[in-house]
Amino acid sequence: MWQFVKNTLSTIVGLFLFSILSILILAGVGTVMSESEDHIDVKDSSILRINLDRPMVENASTDDNPFAELAGPFIDNSDKVGLIQILSALERAKVDPKIKGIELQSTLPFAGYSQLSEVRESIEDFKKSGKFVLSFADSYSEKGYYLASVSDEVYLNPNGLLDFNGISANYMFFKKALDKLEIEPLIFRVGQYKSAVEPFIRENMSAENKEQTSSFLTSINNFVFDKIARSRSLTVPKLNQIADSLSAYSSKNASNLGMVKLAYHDEYQDVVMKKVKVKKVEDIEYISLNDYLKAKNPIKEVEGNNKIAVLVAEGEIVGTKGGEGSIGSESFIKELRKLRDNKSVKAIVLRIDSPGGSSLASDNMWREIQLAKKVKPIIASMSTYAASGGYYMAMGTDAIVAHPTTITGSIGIFAQWLNLDKFFENKLGITSDHVNTNTHSNFMTTAGELSDFEKQLVQKFVDEGYESFTSKAAAGRKMSIEKLKSVAGGRVWTGAQAKQIGLVDELGGLNTAIQLAAKKVKLKEGEYKVSIYPKAKSFIETILESTTSESKISERLIQKHIPWAGAMMEIDRIKQREGLQALMPYMIELK
Repeated sequence: MWQFVKNTLSTIVGLFLFSILSILILAGVGTVMSESEDHIDVKDSSILRINLDRPMVENASTDDNPFAELAGPFIDNSDKVGLIQILSALERAKVDPKIKGIELQSTLPFAGYSQLSEVRESIEDFKKSGKFVLSFADSYSEKGYYLASVSDEVYLNPNGLLDFNGISANYMFFKKALDKLEIEPLIFRVGQYKSAVEPFIRENMSAENKEQTSSFLTSINNFVFDKIARSRSLTVPKLNQIADSLSAYSSKNASNLGMVKLAYHDEYQDVVMKKVKVKKVEDIEYISLNDYLKAKNPIKEVEGNNKIAVLVAEGEIVGTKGGEGSIGSESFIKELRKLRDNKSVKAIVLRIDSPGGSSLASDNMWREIQLAKKVKPIIASMSTYAASGGYYMAMGTDAIVAHPTTITGSIGIFAQWLNLDKFFENKLGITSDHVNTNTHSNFMTTAGELSDFEKQLVQKFVDEGYESFTSKAAAGRKMSIEKLKSVAGGRVWTGAQAKQIGLVDELGGLNTAIQLAAKKVKLKEGEYKVSIYPKAKSFIETILESTTSESKISERLIQKHIPWAGAMMEIDRIKQREGLQALMPYMIELK
C-alpha cells in the first residue's frame, strides 16, 4: 500500500514535471547568470551576517537560491549552509579591514553539536581581532543559544523564549505497528549495544541502549555547558540548576541570570549603529555569507601547487554512486583514486559525517583507503557522526581527529529481514507460491519466512562480518583484539570518550586535521593550499537533480501532508537496505 501511494504520486508528478522544470531552468539560469556578472564589493565598516537558521552540511555551494522564498513540494527550497564555507569566511573576516564585526542569526540552527562547536571555536578565534560579535533573536533553541552565547552580547526579544533545559535524545519504535500489521522483523546482530534494530523489536529502549545514550548525552552536555559557562561568566552547576528549574524560559529571568540582554529589534539596531558609528539604520552595511565568499579574498593566495585535499564523505553509506545525503562507495573510491594519483595533492583529510550503512560498501572504501595511504598520508576528521560504517572508514587512516562532541564508535554489524507473508495474506488478501530447483533457491528472494537453517546462516554471516570489522579496527588502532572488543559491541561513544579509550588520536575540528596532515608531509602554514572535494554542486545542478527525481518529489509531498509518513519512509528505507549493515541507531534526534 505504501509503495502504491508513492508510485501514484510519482506518476502525477511526472505529468507535471516538464513544464515546471522548463520554468525553473530558465528562471534559475537567468538569475545565476545575472548574479555572476555582478562584482561583489565589500564596503567599509561592513558587518558579516551569518544566518544559521537553515540546514548545515559540510560543503555547500555559495550560489544563492532565488526560489528560497517559494513554498511548494516541487522545489527543494532548503537553503543549505556549508560548515567549510563558514569557517573560510570567518578566517577571512578576521583579517579583513573592511569587516567591522559579525551578526549571528541562530534561532533554530539545523546542525549537530560538533558542527556548531567548530563554528563557535572559529568565532572565538575571530574575536581575537578585537572586532565585535552580536546575536539577536526573538527566541533561541538550545543549540541556537549555545552558538549565540559566544557573542559579546546576546540579545533576546523581551517577550521571547530561551529554550534551555539540557540535551535529550528521542527514539521512535515501530513494534506495535508491525504487530498490528502482522509483519515479523527478523533480526541478526552482534553486540549488546547494537541498538539500530531496537525500533523493530522493542517498544522502548533496552537497558544497554539507555546506558550508552545517557553516557554520550552527559558527555556532550557537559562540554556544551562548560563552553556556555565560560562565555557568560557562569558556572556549570549554576547552568544545571537553571536547566532543571526551566527558569531561563522567562526572558526576564534569563536576563537577570546574565544569559541574555533584552531588546526589541529596533533597540538592537541602535546598538549596531553605535558599533559601526552610523546614525541611520539604512546606513548599516550588511554582507551575507555567500556574497562575502564571492568577494576578493583579503588573505594572500598561497603560491605553488602544494595541496592538502579535504575529501568530504557525508550521509548514510550505500554501495552505489550515492547522491544527496548518502555516501556512494563507487563515487567515493573514484574520487579518492583521483586524489591519490594527483601529484600536487600531498596529503588527504577525509572529512566524515556518517552514521554508517552498508558493511560491504564500508569495507570497499576501507580497502581503497589502505591503498591510498601507501602513496600519501590520510587523516580522518570526524564531524557530527562517524559511527559504525563511518568509523570503519576512519579506522584505516594514519590518524583520527574527532571533536569532543562527535558521536562515534558503534563498532558492530547487523542484518534484518521483514517477513511479510501474514501481512500480505491477512491484511491484503495476497498469497504467493514458488517452485524451486534446489532446497534454498528462493532464499531471501521474497519477503517471506526464513527456515532455522537459513537464519543460522545469516547469523553466521553477521558474526563473520563482526570479526572482520573488529580485527581491522584493532590493527588500525594498534591494540589487541581483546581490548578493541571491550569497547566495541556496537557501543556509541563521544569523541572525548573515544580519545580516552584509544579509538581516536586527537581532539579537534577540521582545521586540526588539516594542520596534522600538513605536518605529516612537512609543510608549514603558507606553503600549501586547501582544496575541497568533491566540488559543491551549483544551484542549477541541485535544482536539476532535485526536480528530475519523481521519487524525491513524491516523498516531499507525502512528508508534508501525511503525519505518519516519516515513520513509514524509515521502514521503507530499512526494507531496501541490502546485505549486512554497519549502522548506528538511526532515528536519534538530539535537541
